[in-house]
Order: sequence, then C-alpha cells, then structure tokens
Amino acid sequence: MGVAVSVQQVVKCFGGLRALDGVSLNITEGEFFGLLGPNGAGKTTLISCLAGLVRATSGSLSVMGHDVAADYRASRRLLGVVPQELVFDPFFTVRETLQIQSGYFGIRDNGAWIDEILENLDLTAKANTNMRRLSGGMKRRVLVAQALVHKPPVIVLDEPTAGVDVELRQGLWSFIRRLNQEGHTIILTTHYLEEAETLCDRIAMLKQGKVVALDTTRNLLSRYAGHALILRLDNGTPLPGDLCARAVYTDGEWVVRLGGLDEIEPILAQLRLAGCRVLDLRLVQADLEDVFVSLMQGNVATPSGGLAS
Repeated sequence: MGVAVSVQQVVKCFGGLRALDGVSLNITEGEFFGLLGPNGAGKTTLISCLAGLVRATSGSLSVMGHDVAADYRASRRLLGVVPQELVFDPFFTVRETLQIQSGYFGIRDNGAWIDEILENLDLTAKANTNMRRLSGGMKRRVLVAQALVHKPPVIVLDEPTAGVDVELRQGLWSFIRRLNQEGHTIILTTHYLEEAETLCDRIAMLKQGKVVALDTTRNLLSRYAGHALILRLDNGTPLPGDLCARAVYTDGEWVVRLGGLDEIEPILAQLRLAGCRVLDLRLVQADLEDVFVSLMQGNVATPSGGLAS
C-alpha cells in the first residue's frame, strides 16, 4: 500500500506559540487512522496545515504524493475535511449546498451520489430544507456530506460526532466504515476514546504539539495490558506503604495496576494485615483511556515511535 498522507518535521508557530513542534507521521492508503490529544495539543492545526488553510512554518505535508503547498490544487481535490465548527451558508437548502460544493470541484450531474449521501446520513427528509432551519446535529451531518461530494480518497473527520445523538453516530460510523472498506483513507480526531479504540487501526497521540505515541491500537493497548484493582477504603484510609507507592488516588479511590491476577489475593491479605477496611472493590481491564491518561501525565515517545516512560 502507498502513503496517503505524509507529514515530515512540521512546525507551525503563531507568534511565540509553537502549536506544532516537529510532527512527523505517514498514513497508509486505506488506513483508518486516529489523531488524539487534549484540547490545544495541535490536532486541528495539523489538519488545517494539511488542508492548506494555514501554511506550516517549516516541514512538508503531502496528500497522495501531492505537496499541499507546491501542488495545492491536486492535494485539495484529493482531500475531504469535516471541520469542528458549524460553518454553513444560511441562504441555501441542503441539496443546493451539496450541489454548490460539488461545483467547487468541477463536478456536475452527481445527483445520484448526493442522494446516496443524503440517505446514508439520514438527511433525505431535510434535502429541501433551508440550512438555517436545521438543528445543530443536522448541520453537522451536512458538513460530513459536503466533505464527501467529490469522493475524495482521503477523508478527515475533526470531531464529527460532537453534539450529535447516538442514532446519528451509529449511522455515520456505519457509512464511514463502508467508505473505508472501499479503499478511502480515514483520519479521525475525537474526544470519544471508545470510538477511536473501536474504529482506528493505528493511532497518533499529540501533546503540546509533539507526537508522544504512534502505534497500532492493539500495540498501544498491549503495552498497558492487564487489569487494575480499584479500592475504596473506610474513612479514606491510606494504603500500606509499598502498595501506596504503586497506586494512584483519585476521587476517593485507589487504583492499583496489576501485573497479573495472581496479585489480587496477596494485596487483599496485605490490606487485612494493615487493618484496612475495604468498602468497595472492582477489577477493571485497561482501555485506550488508560493509555491516553498515562501519556498525557508525562510519558514520551521513543525514537522508533513506540512508548517509553
């Protein structure tokens, strides 16, 4: 498979703010790729650079081999972006909006494809409704539709399900999965980590403009594989010394990460000997949220793109 998106040593500065600080990554054709990070990490800035909305201070970006600065016409034709913001023209209906968007790419007589998009995004009943009369969730569906009218091989979804209902979310992901199976490359940013864990083949995590993790979802999870014991003790009693050193205290509970399930009984025996009264105990398995929180608390990337403490 070829490279759909290439980002090499990209730096973007806004005055004294270094929003992107040497970001490098390659996304393979047909990949479902996740771009995660807290607010202000640089995700939207990176997408804006890729779409040609802002120019990188240094470094290079390309879409399907076309440099976004030197060959911007070709690169933009190959890219469809769903932005975070609800940007729309209030003077047109949904169908007119999609027809106008098609015209920007020199596309005519694509009514059948527009109808298919409307149906898959549950917009058929709103096709002749003026944009200003739509709810926020409906407007976001139209943004997705606009990004798809020219059938781009690379689709960027920047928080596409923010503020939308569960039914739309399920329908949208079913449609996007189909497009991915047909060969489209999907790049997703989302704060719903369960979506990223379910959908994405590979994930990059950004923190303060730098890539702090870049690996397959499976490898990221396997690094944090295992279980954790969550304990709530009577009257906020502290854990015994050696247990306290390996635990995290949050919201009145102790989280003790386990190396194996055989550690549970020795931990409980240690608590009994220390006179700790356990009010609640839960065994949980690590997920992508655990990986994300750990990385944002200070872990950094290795030169090979894995993770290191």
